[in-house]
Amino acid sequence: MLGMSIGHTLLGLLESGPRHGYDLKRAFDEKFGQDRPLHYGQVYSTMSRLLKNGLVEVEGIEPGDGPERKRYAITEAGITDVQRWLATPEKPEPYLQSTLYTKVVLALLTHRDAADILDTQRSEHLRMMRILTDRKRKGDLADQLICDHALFHLEADLRWLDLTAARLAKLAEAVTR
Repeated sequence: MLGMSIGHTLLGLLESGPRHGYDLKRAFDEKFGQDRPLHYGQVYSTMSRLLKNGLVEVEGIEPGDGPERKRYAITEAGITDVQRWLATPEKPEPYLQSTLYTKVVLALLTHRDAADILDTQRSEHLRMMRILTDRKRKGDLADQLICDHALFHLEADLRWLDLTAARLAKLAEAVTR
C-alpha cells in the first residue's frame, strides 16, 4: 500500500475513467491543489511508481506535440488500494514537537521576552484567520470546508497561546531550574 496521499488521490481520480497525466494534474489542482498545485514531474513520477506497483496500467498511447501521451487506467489492485486507504483513519497529529513551544522555552532559557514571541505569533495567527475568513466568504462549499478546517486549527493554536501567556511565569520557573 502506498503511503503517499498524492498517489492515492491520483488513483481515486482515475476511478472515474482513464486519463492522461496532464488531465490528472488539472483535476488534482482543481479539486485539491488550489494552494499547492502539483508539478508535472510529480504527477509523472507518481504515475511511474503506480505503474510499477501494478496499481495503474497504460490503456493507450497517443502522439502529442511533444512526447507521446500515455492514458492511464486504474487496475483492480489500484481500486482495492484506494478503498483500503480511504477506510484507514488518519493519525491525529498531536503537535508534541511544536516549533512555537520550542521558541517560547528557548526565549525563557536565554532571558528573552517570551511574551513578545507569543504576541507576535498571535498577530500572525489573527492575520491568517482574516485571510481565510475572507477566502471562505468568497469560496464554494469545498473551499469553505477546507478554510473551516484551517480556521479551527488556528483557533486551537490561539487558545494555546492564551493559556501559555497566562502560565508564562510558571513555565519560566519550571524550565530554568
